[in-house]
Amino acid sequence: QVQVVESGGGLVQAGGSLRLSCAASGSIFSINGMDWYRQAPGKQREFVALTTITTTNYADSVKGRFTISRDNAKNTVDLQMNSLKAEDTGVYYCHARGIDRRRSPFGSWGRGTQVTVSS
Repeated sequence: QVQVVESGGGLVQAGGSLRLSCAASGSIFSINGMDWYRQAPGKQREFVALTTITTTNYADSVKGRFTISRDNAKNTVDLQMNSLKAEDTGVYYCHARGIDRRRSPFGSWGRGTQVTVSS
């Protein structure tokens, strides 16, 4: 079983910055990718950013403002969020995907961390 835990959310004024962290642990053989998603009140969960061994990708709405970075040795991923806007408010979820120690694929979600941007 693989556990994913996010941290670093909070309340910030528009234009400010926050850094989210995510750690995956448990029965991990390898991680192929780690992603961030978010869900605003009354809306569906949406993709924010992803990182694999070879690539990173961002939603158009966060390009140039958010940066995803990963520590492969620690199975962690951070999301640096700058120039925050009110529309960035939501619960941010981390998702880890890879192969567990039984050599089976896994995809695990964290419980989320709240980000609130006041305008």
